[in-house]
Amino acid sequence: MNLYTSSSALFAYSATPRVSTLHSISRFSCSPKSAGGGGGRSWSRSSCLVFCALKLRGVFEAAVEKKSSFSSTAAAAAVVASGSAYNQDEISTPRTFIDACTEQDLLLGIQKEVKAGRLPKNVAEGMEELYYNYRNAVLHSGHPNADEIVLSNMAVAFDRMFTDVRDPFQFSPYHQAIREPFDYYVFGQKYIFPLLDFRNSFLGNISLFNEMEKKLQQGENVILISNHQTEADPAVIALLLESSSPSIAENMIYVAGDRVVIDPLCKPFSMGRNLLCVYSKKHMNDDPGLTDMKKRANTKSLKEMAMLLRGGSKIIWIAPSGGRDRLDPVTKEWYPAPFDASAVDNMRRLVEHAGVPGHIYPLAILCHDIMPPPLQVEREIGEKRVISFHGVGVSVAPEISYQEIAAALGDPEQAKMAYSQSLYASVCEQYNVLNSAIHGKQGLKASTPNISLSQPWQ
Repeated sequence: MNLYTSSSALFAYSATPRVSTLHSISRFSCSPKSAGGGGGRSWSRSSCLVFCALKLRGVFEAAVEKKSSFSSTAAAAAVVASGSAYNQDEISTPRTFIDACTEQDLLLGIQKEVKAGRLPKNVAEGMEELYYNYRNAVLHSGHPNADEIVLSNMAVAFDRMFTDVRDPFQFSPYHQAIREPFDYYVFGQKYIFPLLDFRNSFLGNISLFNEMEKKLQQGENVILISNHQTEADPAVIALLLESSSPSIAENMIYVAGDRVVIDPLCKPFSMGRNLLCVYSKKHMNDDPGLTDMKKRANTKSLKEMAMLLRGGSKIIWIAPSGGRDRLDPVTKEWYPAPFDASAVDNMRRLVEHAGVPGHIYPLAILCHDIMPPPLQVEREIGEKRVISFHGVGVSVAPEISYQEIAAALGDPEQAKMAYSQSLYASVCEQYNVLNSAIHGKQGLKASTPNISLSQPWQ
């Protein structure tokens, strides 16, 4: 399988899942049933809200389960394991952001750390831009506690980013989500939660997710062949599934491109996901001198994936397009990027050779509004993060059998292309239904005989 995806995902299933975090997240952020207007609200940089530092620390500490060290082998830029221990308790990072009580405290804290030489200027500029974009998006949600949500979430986000700048975390080829002493999964869920307009969000074919859970419990593997829209895809999928399929939502593993494990503004969110770290095909030759090293690193990740599949009970989400969907410059429409047939075929082969029954389902996601990627693929790390409050959607369709297609066509090469096209066509069909429900404002009425939309969080 060609794993050269941009920010794809892999999820591992656990037979004994943790308790769903949706309700704990709701305590700190907006409710799915909250009002959704508020676009005309005014805000001034000088109007800093007074916020109790003790309460903010409580929000931060809510993600800290216990004071125990943990270790993780490494592979950051090179995605190559180093074996060094990473103990968050040993990091001596100033509490500049966690102790902030106002917006002004947060922004002045950025300037303070730049002047102290502890925060690179380019990272600082990205943090400040992220703050304003996130603040405006959450305020647009109309939630009565939007001010507190912004301050608490951004304070913790800045603290995690700053901590990593001071002591960079390194990802191994297979990274397991860090849940303690700081729970990065809950942190990521809580951060994205207020960006989702749950009244205008939809889940397609919920019964198939229930079907997947049964297969996983029986030790079988599930592969989700999907389009890919934003860096927030993993959180969006988890949030929409959390009330109905918490085991899948919380324990998925993501195939992650190198950029989301290198970019300092993205790394803390990646640390809360189970990842198979790879180099994106689109960036493989950005630096010719590193091409061989990247290929070797991807080979290690392939071996890790093969081992995971042999163990069974794995659910893997992967985007065989090799990157995020982009806005069509002519039609000004978003649409799933075409699949790489070789990537699909390689994934299929890995599943078949695992020695464990495997099932491949087409999955569609629509969430580009909340965090759209740059219009074009960028070589440099540090893209601009545009953020909005909007409805999103996720849908899955019945599994598609390669064997049936191969038997009908006979020719292996034709079967390979036809199988990839069948998966892609299903993703596009589901995407169109989600698009009608969300952008076409048809809501649940957009459902078709093949795609039944629901809102299990209501």
